Amino acid sequence: MILKVKKLREDAKLPEYAHHGDAGFDIYGMEHIEIKPGERKMIPTGLSFEVPEGHVMLVWDKSGLAKNFGLHNLAGVIDSGFRGEVNILIINHGSEVHVFEKHDKIAQALIQKVERVEFEEVDGLSETLRGGGGWGSTGKK
Repeated sequence: MILKVKKLREDAKLPEYAHHGDAGFDIYGMEHIEIKPGERKMIPTGLSFEVPEGHVMLVWDKSGLAKNFGLHNLAGVIDSGFRGEVNILIINHGSEVHVFEKHDKIAQALIQKVERVEFEEVDGLSETLRGGGGWGSTGKK
């Protein structure tokens, strides 16, 4: 598959896979940005994408940023019809200010197929062993 990417700024960095076989490709920020604990900031990428119809681009956390600094991405669905700049919204759940420099890795993204569904209202759903159990219903182990 070819994913068309448009640089909206000449100095924007194109996404790339860190390793052969990786599912997610890295996305880079375009600015020096400081995020204080509890704060949310939008980080521009300087890029727009042409996600093929029938697919979606899902933006996910970088595991190291989440584990080491408590940084989490918010609102990561890029629909196939969107052609604007992709900005990454990050919240700092950590206890220290985090600084991103220009061209730092800020997120990873995956391209996935999606199914369009039709909605059918029904009076009941099929029974399963789990039923309505959730929120820890399968136990601690």
